[in-house]
Amino acid sequence: MFDVGFFELLLISVVALLVVGPERLPKLVRTVGLWIGRGRKMLSSVKADIEKELKAEELKQVLKEQSGVDSVHEILDDTRAALNDIKQETQSVVKQAGDTVKVTDESASATATEQPTTNSK
Repeated sequence: MFDVGFFELLLISVVALLVVGPERLPKLVRTVGLWIGRGRKMLSSVKADIEKELKAEELKQVLKEQSGVDSVHEILDDTRAALNDIKQETQSVVKQAGDTVKVTDESASATATEQPTTNSK
């Protein structure tokens, strides 16, 4: 973020030594170090909170997509039910056609046995 080189640090330390004095400089450096550490901790916690929020937002997006998938499952279930209905109707039509063929065959065989066979000689 800030580009502080060696020369800038040297200049700041010389000015601090002149302004604060050699007796209070170690205490000042320690206090500044503590404040910088607290600031870094606060920044890292803010960064972690932002990352958590981003992950939560991604999960919300995934859940929205999954709710769309549920509608696809409903469509599949409806299609399966319709196919089962068609299958049952087809089977009943085939059974009726088979019964009709049986009745027709029985009446044809009954008619064939009733007709006398005559030999004309």
